[in-house]
Amino acid sequence: MFNRTEKPAGRIDTLIGRTASVRGDLHFTGGLHLEGRVDGNLSAAAGSLSVSEHGVVAGSVAVPQVLLDGAVTGDIRAGGRVVLGPKSSVEGDVYYGDIEMAPGARIKGRLLRLAGPPADAGLESA
Repeated sequence: MFNRTEKPAGRIDTLIGRTASVRGDLHFTGGLHLEGRVDGNLSAAAGSLSVSEHGVVAGSVAVPQVLLDGAVTGDIRAGGRVVLGPKSSVEGDVYYGDIEMAPGARIKGRLLRLAGPPADAGLESA
């Protein structure tokens, strides 16, 4: 996405397939890739979440890094990076450390930067 070689989601340790549906809160470590549906909150103290264009989360997300191409109905809180793909949809507030949005990404809520050093910290002015 966006002609970059690095992927914010990194390694995938857990896969929830396209035909799978999970009810209840899910706490994980490492990388979770979601192709199906989760009706509950997703959280990880360390790790990343990637949601395909078919993936759906009906609940809040609290994960260090998020790569979203699907839909989330609930707040997203990511102290690291949030990448919203062109088919992504969020109905809720997005709290982020860094954010990247593709044209077509939809948010029905607020974008709120989490406290931390400014994005240009450490750059010297000319």
